[in-house]
Amino acid sequence: METNRALPIVMTALAIAHVAACATGAHAPTAAPRTPTFDFAAPDGTRVFVRRWADVQGTPKGVVQIAHGAAEHSGRYDRFARALNASGYVVYANDHRGHGKTLVRSMKLGDGGPDAWNHYVEDERQLTLLIRDENPGLPVVFFGHSMGSFIAQDYAARYGKAADGVVLCGTSGVFNDADPVVAVLDQAAQADPLGPSKIFGQIFASFNEPFNPGRPGFDWLSRDPAEVQKYTSDPLNGFAFNNELARDFLKGLRDLFRPDREARIPKDLPILVIAGDQDPVGGNTKAILPLLERYKGYGLTRVTVKFYPGARHELLNETNRDEVQADVVAWLDSLRAR
Repeated sequence: METNRALPIVMTALAIAHVAACATGAHAPTAAPRTPTFDFAAPDGTRVFVRRWADVQGTPKGVVQIAHGAAEHSGRYDRFARALNASGYVVYANDHRGHGKTLVRSMKLGDGGPDAWNHYVEDERQLTLLIRDENPGLPVVFFGHSMGSFIAQDYAARYGKAADGVVLCGTSGVFNDADPVVAVLDQAAQADPLGPSKIFGQIFASFNEPFNPGRPGFDWLSRDPAEVQKYTSDPLNGFAFNNELARDFLKGLRDLFRPDREARIPKDLPILVIAGDQDPVGGNTKAILPLLERYKGYGLTRVTVKFYPGARHELLNETNRDEVQADVVAWLDSLRAR
């Protein structure tokens, strides 16, 4: 199968992100020091970098664990984390392998190392155990944005009982013709595993077409040009995945949407789904609706949904970000009221 034939399918797909099957029985790492940043050792020896925001007045209400998106890093969530602190929530966010300060193997951005997707999910599980060890008795809610939302979907299927709630931000639920897409990416990964994935770069470029036709860029992230400029000016953003990571990402996504996998999500798990109705990753919400229908079919009883008119991909960096933050906090508070 030629790459140019697979590309439209992949554009839809990598617009929606990763998974696979994984080991069980993770053990909590040693409790983190109470500092703004630290790292913990994953079972394979990788040092996973974590940021912690704990400027909470009085007794915390709970903890929010953030999983960031593709080609960015945890530091971009500082404003949101501080708003959560002001509302009574401690926040943790790690850099995924091949992102930010969690570098592996080649020590380059976009290299997640072998079996990256499964490690992404397992690293989040390790972090949850650490959070619970350091914050006994507090509820923990998993917040995933974009690629992080797919990690969150997989996490909910594998370890749904480990979290007290899940937020899916800028997500999707469709991956058509997954096997041929993965086959194309697998060929590239075998031929040049550490080489940059051309398909990944083309996907990011394709997202911008509705907003700035014929010109690559990141206008698709937000209506706020200052936020787009902040993204493009940060050297830790916007990098390409290597061929191996792009392949693992899509393989994970293929497995994530399998009915036998999704059906494992606990029926009473509180889930908040938020997205902009001009977000190309979610197909302007059209690629999210099938996910919601499947959740309904599986018998999930606590799914809340809000789509924001005119908003693009990064709701936390959108012009209506204060509204979004307030809605997330209100939902978090509602979990405590039950």
